[in-house]
Amino acid sequence: MLGVHDKESALKALEEHDVHFVRFLFTDVLGNLKAFELTRDQIDAAFDEGMGFDGSSIQGFARIEESDMVAYPDPTTLTILPGLSNGKKAASMFCDVVNPDGTPYAGDPRQALKRVLKKADEMGYTFNIGPELEFFYFENEKDPTPIENGGYFDMTPMNKATDIRRATVLALQEAGITVEYSQHECGNSQHEIDLRYKDALHMADTVMMYRLIVKDIANAYGAYASFMPKPIQDEAGNGMHVNQSLFDKDGNNIFFDKEDEKGYFLSDFAQHYIAGLLKYAPEFCAVTNQYVNSYKRLVTGYEAPVYITWARRNRSALVRIPLYKPGKGKATRVEMRNPDPACNPYLVFAVMLAAGLKGVEDKLELPKEVSDDVFTYTDAQLKEAGIETLPGDLSRAVDKFEKSELMRETLGDHIHEYFIKNKRAEWAEYRSSVTQWELKRYLPLL
Repeated sequence: MLGVHDKESALKALEEHDVHFVRFLFTDVLGNLKAFELTRDQIDAAFDEGMGFDGSSIQGFARIEESDMVAYPDPTTLTILPGLSNGKKAASMFCDVVNPDGTPYAGDPRQALKRVLKKADEMGYTFNIGPELEFFYFENEKDPTPIENGGYFDMTPMNKATDIRRATVLALQEAGITVEYSQHECGNSQHEIDLRYKDALHMADTVMMYRLIVKDIANAYGAYASFMPKPIQDEAGNGMHVNQSLFDKDGNNIFFDKEDEKGYFLSDFAQHYIAGLLKYAPEFCAVTNQYVNSYKRLVTGYEAPVYITWARRNRSALVRIPLYKPGKGKATRVEMRNPDPACNPYLVFAVMLAAGLKGVEDKLELPKEVSDDVFTYTDAQLKEAGIETLPGDLSRAVDKFEKSELMRETLGDHIHEYFIKNKRAEWAEYRSSVTQWELKRYLPLL
């Protein structure tokens, strides 16, 4: 992203970079990226009048009788896309979707996030996000065969995966996306490219662009990049740990308190915020982990969080306080570990912020830190410690989500109701499907 601030600077940047095509981007409720393309000479008018489109075929958008939508580009999201389109440069901008009368469209996930961010802004705070997205490189989209066999932080010999990851980092940088570092993850051919933190709205846009670029570069090298939460049995799944913090107008991290009597370096605000995340995690789990397959990752044994606990170092905890730089104000942050990279980032960032702020509003008490490896606890130990678990499957997660007043208030009736309907249908289809596991296990016996 180029760092432009308004229509005039965006138009100037398009001219300076000799851009011919501009993609207007937005997402459906599930987080699938949608786009239509304009030539540069149409952009001036689009800034003023928006671009109309038919929303009736977009997941979670309007019914046929309410299908007229208008997309207004956000100039601050202008990105020069890496590579060429038929010899011509292309750019993109993310859009806010509105009704024909100019009011925000209730089914637009970007608008849902902006509503929650407005609440934080009115409190004087900026919500910053730094996500860690994991993904696999496979031979193709039909067969999850890894293209190499490295493990966590392995310095593998130069191979196809190394070339793809490096090319991806360069493409992200060319698109104006700041990369902190990249690494090999735990699974065979599993990788991670971490992004420098920024405000939540633009980070949600960046996550969408990131996923597109990761897949595009892999495809150019004859491979397939997958953000599926659990594509390989008995291997680590793909997570998207979400580091988050709130800063005031003077640039101070309000999560940090050097005088914290408990020695956490966490302000009372941060402790209430974490308590909110823990209390409402079961209710927003359907958003952070929105697919049937997401719950194949949320099992013990692979560092994926299952138990609703918090800790400073412990990676079995749902919420972790990283201690890479203890006592440093700007580095103090909260890491939520259950989201996966197949989510809709706009909705995920919205529900996390809403849960945290609700914890602050209600002055929820932070539970005792759990520094042990909770995966080793017996059922009796879990009960004695009062430790609860995340929903074990999508159906139970949707039950919690459906009953949550906070989720309905945060996302609005339109998104809340559509999400429930879509996920109920997914679960019903999954329940009626006969899997290869069942055939292998039962057919020879029954």
